[in-house]
Amino acid sequence: MNTRRTSVLSFGGAIGLAVLLGACAPAASEPVPGTTPSTSNSTTASSAPPLTPAGTTAPSPPPGATAPADTAPPAEPPTSPGWNTYTTLDGDLAFDYPENWTIRAADGAVHGGVSVEVVSDTGKPIATLRTNLVTGAECEQKSPYGVIESRPLPALAQADSTPRFVFEIRSDPSQADPQKGFSGAYGITSGPEPTGPTACPIAHFFTWPPSGAAFGGVYDPFDTTHGNPPHADTPQVYAETEEFGMIRTMITSLRPAG
Repeated sequence: MNTRRTSVLSFGGAIGLAVLLGACAPAASEPVPGTTPSTSNSTTASSAPPLTPAGTTAPSPPPGATAPADTAPPAEPPTSPGWNTYTTLDGDLAFDYPENWTIRAADGAVHGGVSVEVVSDTGKPIATLRTNLVTGAECEQKSPYGVIESRPLPALAQADSTPRFVFEIRSDPSQADPQKGFSGAYGITSGPEPTGPTACPIAHFFTWPPSGAAFGGVYDPFDTTHGNPPHADTPQVYAETEEFGMIRTMITSLRPAG
C-alpha cells in the first residue's frame, strides 16, 4: 500500500545539512550522449556502442525487430509520453526518466557494478544508481527524524524482503549551525522502518544480487542552484513539487530489465 505521510518527531529549532548517504557520488565524467528516442521511447545501454563502463543511452529496436544476440533485452517502454527508459549496461536493471534529463557515468563504480548519475535539464544532480555494493551501515548515534513519504516496491522484492521508496529527514538539536543539524534524502531502502522518537542516520541501500544496490539522492533545503523549485525550503513543500513528483516516478520505476 502506498503511503504518504509526515511524521516529524522531536525537531530542534536548527536545520542544517549533514547527509550520511553512501548512495550518491559526484559525477566525474562527461554526459553519456543520448540519441533520438524511438517510437516506443525506450532506450537501452547496449543498443549503441558503449561509451562508458556504466552504460549508454540509445533507442531500442522497433517493435518486431530481432535484437543481436549480444545485446541486453529492451525494457518495457514508459507508460506516458515524455519519458525514456534506461537499461544498465549489464542488462540487469531498468528505470524510466524524463526525456529532458541526462544520464551520465559517475564515480564509485564497484568492479562488475554500475554507477550512473541522473541530471536534470538545469544541470542539477538528481539521483545516482549504483550496484554490486556491500550494504550495511553502523548506527552509532540516533537522532530525531521525519518520514515524509514511504511506499513499497514489490518489483524489487528479494526472498522475504521488499524494499521501500522513502523520503526522510534527520535533525540534530544540539547543532547551532542550521546547515550542520539537518540531513534529508530520498531513495530505496531495505532497512526497517524507524520507530520511536529517534532513528539511525540515513543509509539508503537495498538488497539486490549479488549483494546490494542504491538509487537515490539528497534533499538540501539550503541549495540555491538555478532551476530549483521556488519556495521549497521545507521537505513537506518539496514533496509536493513537480520536480519531486518526477523523481518519485523515476526511482519507483526501477525494475529488473528482463
